[in-house]
Amino acid sequence: MSKPSIPKGTRDFTTGEMIKRDFIFDTVKSVFRLYGYRPVETPAMENLTTLLGKYGDEADRLIFRILNSGDFLSGTTDDDLLQRDTGKLSSQLCEKALRYDLTVPFARFVVQHRNEIVFPFKRYQIQPVWRADRPQKGRYREFFQCDVDVIGSDSLLNEYELIRIIDDVFAELKINVIIKINNRKILSGIAEYIGEGGRITDITVAIDKLDKIGIDAVNSELREKGISEEAVEKLQPVIRLTGNTEEKTEVLERLLEESASGLNGLSELKTLFSYMSNSSIRGKVEFDLTLARGLNYYTGAIIEVKAADVAIGSICGGGRYDNLTGVFGLEGVSGVGVSFGADRIYDVMTQLSLFQQTGASSTEVLVLNFGPRENNYALNIAERLRSSGIRSEFYPDPVKLKKQMSYAASGNIPYIIIAGEDEIRNTEFTLKVMASGEQKRIKLVDLESVIMSTIRII
Repeated sequence: MSKPSIPKGTRDFTTGEMIKRDFIFDTVKSVFRLYGYRPVETPAMENLTTLLGKYGDEADRLIFRILNSGDFLSGTTDDDLLQRDTGKLSSQLCEKALRYDLTVPFARFVVQHRNEIVFPFKRYQIQPVWRADRPQKGRYREFFQCDVDVIGSDSLLNEYELIRIIDDVFAELKINVIIKINNRKILSGIAEYIGEGGRITDITVAIDKLDKIGIDAVNSELREKGISEEAVEKLQPVIRLTGNTEEKTEVLERLLEESASGLNGLSELKTLFSYMSNSSIRGKVEFDLTLARGLNYYTGAIIEVKAADVAIGSICGGGRYDNLTGVFGLEGVSGVGVSFGADRIYDVMTQLSLFQQTGASSTEVLVLNFGPRENNYALNIAERLRSSGIRSEFYPDPVKLKKQMSYAASGNIPYIIIAGEDEIRNTEFTLKVMASGEQKRIKLVDLESVIMSTIRII
């Protein structure tokens, strides 16, 4: 019999790993709530028509489709199968798909529940998503996103608030970050400037790969997509533009003077940076003209966050989407949001050894089991600890104490309570500190006060 396995690009998580992941989720969630965002959830699967056409052709190919239940071939003919037209077959065999991200399902949610929500609507959502991508370091087929969005408001103060949320989350997690900002309207203006205003999608998809494949490969892709050689050459000094935000915007204002869209994007960018000029943002914030975010639904500000001390892809990203709800029948509702990649954040924190203070065990105290005669006394101790908020276990079997102590050590449980015949006779218990081996006898009446003062100081 072959050894059991899981699909490539997915992972099991041990108890110790889950404690660390929960630390990330709890930290992110606490910051979201601090800013007044409220939770929602959507199904793991969506109708395929909900997802297709919202992300771009490349992303559409990465959507995991789900075969129709029952006789999924009933709607096809022999000719359909012989033609091997995968696009046509997919639409016939699959009506549902696993969600690709949380933003498009959120737009569907807003439209479907429009009469139950009040705009502006601030929501957060922490759930897994799936992409049929090629697995590699930092890239998985199943991964968690932690999304925070506000929809129903055009104000750039929302973008500023999201940047503050980003800064607060990574400060709490002790990750040094670089927050990159651009605006899709500026990119549209650049497309107009080089004479390819109708090819904005091809241009942004290519530019978005600049960090991954380099300038030469990006230029080659642009040429392959039919962008003229003259336009490619005209693009080079723009995407190579250097200097601080003010210097870059001054140059761009001259280059894009005939593009209303480009000038609008520059105005929005300057307003956003003006909000940040007097704030106490701890991360490095920069205007990155090569930041494109390849998803089609972005229309305004775009944001991407990278870890300053680890070579890995973006660990957070997002932007403004002006009419994503429009494709579902609700026009004119603008939204903006960012998504934290929990799996990449986990990898960054592991590489930087940032989990040392998160606690390796969910249990704080193990009460040893001496046998049936001592059980009631020991169970009473465990129940009193839990009533005081101390996470406690009572070992279920009266096995050798060495085995019970080994269990505590393997689970990184920091304290052990010993309540044998002698302790019971004197209405006491013994508290053992696992790290030092220190033991002390304590009166049962002092259980809560002593344990609280001992455990809660670490």
